[in-house]
Amino acid sequence: MNESSPAAPFVVIRDTLDLRAPPNGALTGAVIALGNFEGVQRGHRAVIDAALAYARSIGCPAAAMTFEPHPRAFFNPGKSVFRLTDVMGKLRLLASTGLDGAIVMSFNVKLAALPPEAFIAQVLIERYAAAGVVVGYDFHFGKGRAGTPDFLQSEGRRLGFAVDIVPAFRDGTQRISSGAVRDALTEGDVGLASRLLGYPWFVTGEVVHGDKRGRELGFPTANIRLDPQCGLRHGVYAVRVGLGEQRYDGVANFGRRPMFDTDVVLLEVYLFDFDGDLYGKTLDVAFVAWIRPELKFDTVAELMRQMVEDARVARAFLAQAGEAFPPLAPRPFPEPR
Repeated sequence: MNESSPAAPFVVIRDTLDLRAPPNGALTGAVIALGNFEGVQRGHRAVIDAALAYARSIGCPAAAMTFEPHPRAFFNPGKSVFRLTDVMGKLRLLASTGLDGAIVMSFNVKLAALPPEAFIAQVLIERYAAAGVVVGYDFHFGKGRAGTPDFLQSEGRRLGFAVDIVPAFRDGTQRISSGAVRDALTEGDVGLASRLLGYPWFVTGEVVHGDKRGRELGFPTANIRLDPQCGLRHGVYAVRVGLGEQRYDGVANFGRRPMFDTDVVLLEVYLFDFDGDLYGKTLDVAFVAWIRPELKFDTVAELMRQMVEDARVARAFLAQAGEAFPPLAPRPFPEPR
């Protein structure tokens, strides 16, 4: 009986345009899915799936080309940008799609100054010899966002590479976009966010020491400091937690904990049926259901009764959700190079 060969590693290339040739030739000649892929939501998956299908039909690799930092953050450095995923989370999601790799273009002054025709000629053709490009219907690129999907397609015909434009992806009447996911999370509607994404929205972070109040109350929590720009609504959620390959159900509070007059925004996660030391460990926390907003109670006893009720409600939500968890490539995962 022949054993199946191991899957080829997911290739990650960090490209700053500092070299004449790309820093790694493994993705040369690939079909490129081009976009920011913020959150790798269902609309993005349609672009990726189209790139995969075409690449497999012509026998070449398929790769995503994405941009870091987010162009919105580059052009508005003082403005808050709620990122659905950090770069590592984005790469772990992309690695789970079947793509052969990802090209992370550093969105810097040099890249921002490239006119659309120069981006096509110098990046897609000269650096990566793209066999084809797939974009969403609303993707713009190049200096001043002057490059449109139609322009890319016309240049593809002129220069000899295929361009596929993927139309808007909808869930019923709801157009799926990263902005719509952010809006849902800002309202605490993690159910809608999950439907738009195609998986439960998640954060990843290292467990840090807190004030130990949860332990004193009989609910020892793993405390994680999220990006200060995280726009998730403050409140209590049913969550599923990934610790390596292990999964645990739990309940989490995200916010300032008004009962204790603290102004520090923290994610506190209580894992059901877990006994162990989590300090310094990295957790993936997937938000499955909204339970309630943060509240200030008159007494600690009232708070404890509410925590017991929150845990009961969270268990019920999680039982209904089945095995819902983001499709993440496992850690450790190589940093972009």
